Amino acid sequence: MLKTKLLGATAAAEALAIEDVFSTYLYTGTGSSITITNGIDLAGEGGLVWVKTRSTAGNHLLFDTQRGTGRWLETNSTGAENGAVNTVTFNSTGFTGTSTISVNAATYASWTFRKAPRFFECVTWTGTGTNPRTISHNLGITPGCIIVKETNAAGSWAVWQRSLGDGYRLILNSTGAKLNTSAVDWFGTSDSTVTSTDFSVGNNLNTSGRTLVAYLFAHDPLGPSSDGSDGLIACGSFTQPASGNAAVNLGWEPQWLLCKRTDSTSAWFLVDVMRGATNSTSYSNVLYPNYSDAENVGGLVAFPTSTGFEFYSSPNATYIYIAIRRGPMREPTSGTEVFAPVLPSTTTKPLYQTSFPVDVVLDMQRLGGTHYFVDRMRGTKLLATSSTAAEASNTSYTLDYQNGAFNLTAGSTSWYVGQCFRRAPGFFDVVAYTGAGSSGRQKTHNLGVAPELLIVKSRSNVQAWSVLCTLNGGLQGRLNQASSLGPPSSAIWGDGSSYVPPTDTIFTVGTDNETNATGWTYIAYLFATLAGISKVGSYTGNGSSQTINCGFTGGARFVLIKRTDSTGDWYVWDTVRGIVSGNDPHLSLNTTAAEVTSDDTIDPDSSGFIVNQVAATNVNVSSASYIYLAIA
Repeated sequence: MLKTKLLGATAAAEALAIEDVFSTYLYTGTGSSITITNGIDLAGEGGLVWVKTRSTAGNHLLFDTQRGTGRWLETNSTGAENGAVNTVTFNSTGFTGTSTISVNAATYASWTFRKAPRFFECVTWTGTGTNPRTISHNLGITPGCIIVKETNAAGSWAVWQRSLGDGYRLILNSTGAKLNTSAVDWFGTSDSTVTSTDFSVGNNLNTSGRTLVAYLFAHDPLGPSSDGSDGLIACGSFTQPASGNAAVNLGWEPQWLLCKRTDSTSAWFLVDVMRGATNSTSYSNVLYPNYSDAENVGGLVAFPTSTGFEFYSSPNATYIYIAIRRGPMREPTSGTEVFAPVLPSTTTKPLYQTSFPVDVVLDMQRLGGTHYFVDRMRGTKLLATSSTAAEASNTSYTLDYQNGAFNLTAGSTSWYVGQCFRRAPGFFDVVAYTGAGSSGRQKTHNLGVAPELLIVKSRSNVQAWSVLCTLNGGLQGRLNQASSLGPPSSAIWGDGSSYVPPTDTIFTVGTDNETNATGWTYIAYLFATLAGISKVGSYTGNGSSQTINCGFTGGARFVLIKRTDSTGDWYVWDTVRGIVSGNDPHLSLNTTAAEVTSDDTIDPDSSGFIVNQVAATNVNVSSASYIYLAIA
């Protein structure tokens, strides 16, 4: 069941989701003023904007509404605040910055935190010299982490975190281990001085006449309902095991992670999925809040899972973290929010340009050649739809754009077509996992409803693509083959004795190498029917022409059809190449054949699409059975 109940003052108030209060937004500087529209209301609600250059060295710049427009602090410096009026101004849908955060051709990452109960708060005060002093806040829950900086004088960034232990602190601008020197002069005598309404500071954070700012991050992984469905943020700790990776269970998939080793010297690590925190052993992009360094490309730090994250480190090392949940958490209201068929750009990167951040691309060669699935979860890794081969790498296939995918341009728009998907509740999800070889293994997903079409491929090993359609009692087949589909095998999609249909939170795999070989890595794509946006369906052919009603109002922009009772290709049509009353170009996922443009297999209809029986495709043979995926 989809849930976004969270922070409303009353039951009637609209629930806040992570997309209301947090954004990672990537951009390229222009040398002049730039407006970032990320959907976060800073003008009305207030909050924090954190900006860092990626391509070149540069300070981490923090702007907040509590101190007003223009002035910034630097996490990698002890200096007082800098800046001039209007360096950054706060808008109802994001922020606007001058050339200070828009150096021409430099690439940037920005992270926006909106003030909201149970998520983030920003408070300021002027020191009085009283020790200890109580500072009130409106977080509505006990903070998980508090970061404090003097603003009118030089001084280190003091960090309290719930897992450090009584009296301990860290310094954000330092690599040092946790400290317990004169604890009473920093955050009071014990963690009990941090509550849901206030926290205590001592002399070093309350010097008379000094102005200070504190950023408060909640620890609320379960949300107010305490069922694991509503929390937006978690602050915790973990210790690296003697062998293997640390596996941290949050109950949800994170999109942003700040970590620091506490038992020894270490840089602070900042990773996020937009910049390439991937479920891969060879690709993550890292920034260090205590350094001005450019982005470390390909550093091994952490990668997200459907329930938390795994971390690479030295054995027995102890870390703290702040983790923020992946979004969006709300169902989309239009197909254009989550899907776009796109012809390539011949002039400007990215290759496929969209109006939303892309999570998965089905990259199809129209003139003949291999079609690939590329996804944000795996980074610059390719899986060929017509092949059993393991994933391959291509560094041009990056997805770290706000408006599309792939770091190259095409020679001609007729060469390729990109089917671009965004993950969203009720519509589409992606799960990466490592096989265990055990029967009846349950894998968590975040689709929020039971998936109706599942496509799974081994990433690490040569193996066929496995497909499960849950309609009509369940059907299974292989994406790289034209063979008919049959009843689901309990060894592939079950507990060893029977087929186990997926639920709104899990899907079950058996012992077969297609879905669960010991130590093999896998990727799973999960699709569901979402009213007015997507439809996983089936039909029986009538031998002539029939309308397939998907419940749409503007017709289907993408159609995938597979015959199930006999051989037949996995055919793909889309509106960017043409779903028209005449001939419609189609490609087949299970072949490398060039696009076929000489038949009129499907026609447009506002409710979905029309299938016509033609010998070239045989997608409407009398009494034959078919499954399809259509997207409005």
